[in-house]
Amino acid sequence: MARSTFTILLGGALTPTDRLARQLAGSRFVAADGGMRHARVLSVTPDVWVGDFDSTEEALLAEFADVPREPYPAAKAATDGEIAVEAALSRGAEALIFAGALGGSRSDHAFLHLLQAASLAERGLPVFMTSGEEEAYPLLAGEIEIDLPKGSLFSILGLTDLIGLTIVNARYPLTDFTLPFGSSRTVSNVAEGPLRISLDTGRAIVLARPYDLSGA
Repeated sequence: MARSTFTILLGGALTPTDRLARQLAGSRFVAADGGMRHARVLSVTPDVWVGDFDSTEEALLAEFADVPREPYPAAKAATDGEIAVEAALSRGAEALIFAGALGGSRSDHAFLHLLQAASLAERGLPVFMTSGEEEAYPLLAGEIEIDLPKGSLFSILGLTDLIGLTIVNARYPLTDFTLPFGSSRTVSNVAEGPLRISLDTGRAIVLARPYDLSGA
């Protein structure tokens, strides 16, 4: 890939799929605490392993003993995921993938990852999140294109009022639409193929399920 992409391995669910393998091809990796278990499934070796290691099994520590570790105290002022992002940026990351960032047992962490992805996008960094079965993309003022299979489910969740929202190549298209904060109008849409979304003002997250062809 043209830009230096790093994948952050986080503690949520991660399902290996062909689409995920294509998305991760050529990436470098940073593991955040228990997210290292995904390195085993993906057959990758991270550049570095960070965190307080409070959710890491001894067997995993032994299996990846050769991976450099950057330990942090449990009473730290940042999550392991945020520390992993900074580790990737310090190593030259120009784009980020959060793998294992959705779902899992900690909904507070999953929601924080969504907010963090939007914040990083505001800094100009290409970023998206994946569980292998579900993907999340920040949507800010401007235009994004998401290569989705025809018939796959997606939703747009506004973090603010959305002004000038346009959705192209979907079952339920919109043109220059104003979506009030908290509205469910853009939940459960269906892609007709590669999706194009533009926005004049606001912040949102696009949640897509490329393997869910059940319809809205």
